[in-house]
Amino acid sequence: TLTRFFAFHFILPFIITALAGVHLLFLHETGSNNPSGISSDSDKIPFHPYYTTKDILGALAMITALTTLVLFSPDL
Repeated sequence: TLTRFFAFHFILPFIITALAGVHLLFLHETGSNNPSGISSDSDKIPFHPYYTTKDILGALAMITALTTLVLFSPDL
């Protein structure tokens, strides 16, 4: 029925979020494995500061673009 579908539709994102959280928890505890057995330590880039800076700059660019769009072209 429509009520059951709505309840399922409402609860499904919470279930997916919980499963993703459990997946990340298990991945953090055990670590990712390498099935080929080749050491991949040589091509690693540290998350901080490289990706942190990249993510912050990307977020600032998106906020700037959206703010410019809202302020200078509100009827678009």
